[in-house]
Amino acid sequence: VIMSPAMWKWTCLLSHLLLSTTVSPLGRQQPPHPKRPFITFTGEQAEGNFNHLVVDERTGHIYLGAVNRIYKLSSDLKVLVTHETGPDDDNPKCYPPRIVQTCNEPLTPTNNINKMLLIDYKENRLIACGSLYQGICKLLRLDDLFKLGEPFHKKEHYLSGVNESGSVFGVIVSYSNMDDKLFIATAVDGKPEYFPTISSRKLTKNSEADGMFAYVFHDEFVASMIKIPSDTFTIIPDFDIYYIYGFSSGNFVYFLTLQPEMISPPGSTTKEQVYTSKLVRLCKEDTAFNSYVEVPIGCEKNGVEYRLLQAAYLSKAGAILARSLGVGPEDDILFTVFSKGQKRKMKSLDESALCIFVLKNINDRIKDRLQSCYRGEGTLDLAWLKVKDIPCSSALLTIDDNFCGLDMNAPLGVSSMVRGLPIFTEDGDRMTSVIAYVYKNHSLAFVGTKSGKLKK
Repeated sequence: VIMSPAMWKWTCLLSHLLLSTTVSPLGRQQPPHPKRPFITFTGEQAEGNFNHLVVDERTGHIYLGAVNRIYKLSSDLKVLVTHETGPDDDNPKCYPPRIVQTCNEPLTPTNNINKMLLIDYKENRLIACGSLYQGICKLLRLDDLFKLGEPFHKKEHYLSGVNESGSVFGVIVSYSNMDDKLFIATAVDGKPEYFPTISSRKLTKNSEADGMFAYVFHDEFVASMIKIPSDTFTIIPDFDIYYIYGFSSGNFVYFLTLQPEMISPPGSTTKEQVYTSKLVRLCKEDTAFNSYVEVPIGCEKNGVEYRLLQAAYLSKAGAILARSLGVGPEDDILFTVFSKGQKRKMKSLDESALCIFVLKNINDRIKDRLQSCYRGEGTLDLAWLKVKDIPCSSALLTIDDNFCGLDMNAPLGVSSMVRGLPIFTEDGDRMTSVIAYVYKNHSLAFVGTKSGKLKK
């Protein structure tokens, strides 16, 4: 989630707020003690913004990714350990990375912006990916942030040259009897020949193993990745896919994205660039990525369109919300924040909406689309791959809820938008982040705003 500097003031407090909120036996929240101070943590001024935060659900320890630093904090925000990640001599024009191939560009001291922070619970390590050298990752021991490994010898060890902290999202898929997988989704910053926009990587038990971060499958023709074709950039020069959120559920991995698209407004003969929010779905076990499907998502209230995704969070429905939605209490619900309109990515309007999606409903829409395409109806309809006019191919097979694709009719786009249910709107102070959970059958959401306020 991309946040303003002010937003981090409340983000660092969030785990404390969740722990310290008191509830009466009747379920009514008690007012906070009027003199109870908030607990805060402030890093070194020279480090710039904090970038990412993860909380160890077993210990309550907080890991904070900053510029040139990784912090380990106690649950009351006391510094336990720090690990330096930069600066180091680098040049963003070195392709392939200079460690793989000598680079003739001048090297200068360069900050390392933390771009991804994940806890690998199975192996008790932290995956910390930064912006140096086209984006390499360190594996740090959770206890003391000791560096267990830092793969950088192969081209696939470099994830993305983008220096923005919100440019990479990762999802770990864990197994009991084999190595885990890491699904990585990233903006590519106009370098599709070097970086896949989505890929699945090996997470080996040994942090220094030669196969760490290698593609799950890779041969001459097929690999566990999706690459944006270079000719897409001739149509939209600044094209990229921005990944806002990711998660796994059932047999699938999901990413929520924001991507530019050229459309023809009604009554106009010329095309204009807008941004479309889309959910991307892949099967966990699909090594060839034939299961790639994306579906546009958005929200509308009182005739106002909210189409620019700002943040998202996966939660359960809970008994009370489930009853009103006609689903089960354990069904997955996506809480999403959209800002108004479709045209401004970097300068979103302040009008925003909190909307919810039932994940099952999105999956049902995807299944309908797969079934119609395998009946030979319509086209693949994926504009950014320039395959919008390629017709679907007919095949006699049964497509159930867990269908994972064939080497045909893929990748596939859903043309009609899935609309979320708006539950709260804010016109003056744009909502920029959200989390949610179930408490005593009630669904609760915390929303952060552009000005640094926290709404419950």
